[in-house]
Amino acid sequence: MKDKINGILSEARNKISESASEGELQNVKSAYIGKQGSLSLLMKEIPTLDVSLRPEMGKLLNQAKNEVKELIDEKRVELKLKASEVSPDFDCSVPGIMPSAGGLHPITQMCYDLNDAFRSMGFEIFEEDEITSEMYAFDKLNFPPNHPARESMDTYWLEGHDSGSTNEKLCLRPHLTGGSVRYMQTHKPPYRFVYPGRVYRNETTDSHHERAFFQYEALIVDKDITFTSGKVMIQSILSKVFGRDVPVRMRSGFFPFVEPGFEIDMECQVCGGKGCSVCKHVGWIEVMPGGSPHPNVLRAAGLDPDEYTGFYVNIGLDRLVMMRYGVDDVRLFHSADLRFLKQFR
Repeated sequence: MKDKINGILSEARNKISESASEGELQNVKSAYIGKQGSLSLLMKEIPTLDVSLRPEMGKLLNQAKNEVKELIDEKRVELKLKASEVSPDFDCSVPGIMPSAGGLHPITQMCYDLNDAFRSMGFEIFEEDEITSEMYAFDKLNFPPNHPARESMDTYWLEGHDSGSTNEKLCLRPHLTGGSVRYMQTHKPPYRFVYPGRVYRNETTDSHHERAFFQYEALIVDKDITFTSGKVMIQSILSKVFGRDVPVRMRSGFFPFVEPGFEIDMECQVCGGKGCSVCKHVGWIEVMPGGSPHPNVLRAAGLDPDEYTGFYVNIGLDRLVMMRYGVDDVRLFHSADLRFLKQFR
């Protein structure tokens, strides 16, 4: 037994010394002190020895196993220290391979720029899940029960969750405004926050419409908020994003969740207001609806509309990116074509 132990120990020492990698070292460990290793299997032979020899052989085996373990640990440290050494055959003058560098998507860049601009004015950034209920997508936003936007021709309803009460019916959010109501329900006024995210509409795609696109909502709710404050906010944000003053106009428009409501246009930056296919040859492009939150929306959020008012805008982020870079087809941003996207790194 003693000769066996010494023979296996000598063999293990040589194997450890010859190991050139962590993998080889692990194989040596398994072969000698693992559950089925040579020294471990010898432990099973101890009960077959003469009673007087068992203590001595058991002690020798344990010493051998401990020595192998210590040698493996020392070799592991040695290998780690040598891992950073440069081979003498390495030619430092050979040109390296430039790593492939990624970059932020232009819509993401725009979102971050808007976040910075709104943070500088004391706004909080709010985010929520992309799945919502009919209650928050429509009911709490003053949409009547028979409004066409509730139909599957406009909204993506989730199969298996497209019936029942309005709180049980689930859909991909068709806009961000329902999430704003949820925010107001769980926070105390006054409110000053923005809400960026992707939304989904079941519609035909063209050069300035997509089925999945990005919106950027901003909402102020407080006592005695004037309409002028809202317009100043819009002009400040656009000038921050484009680095210059951008002409803005506000046209009367109807949206169930605001009263009064406006369609807010900016001068087309693709053609400079001269008229092109993007702005339908009128020189202006609608980038956001806006207005004061409807009294029913404020009530749904648990606020008294006689006490609180505010200003709301929902920026079409994709269209704003088109204006920034002079791109005439929104589908390019969602094409995953690296030849196009690499231009914005």
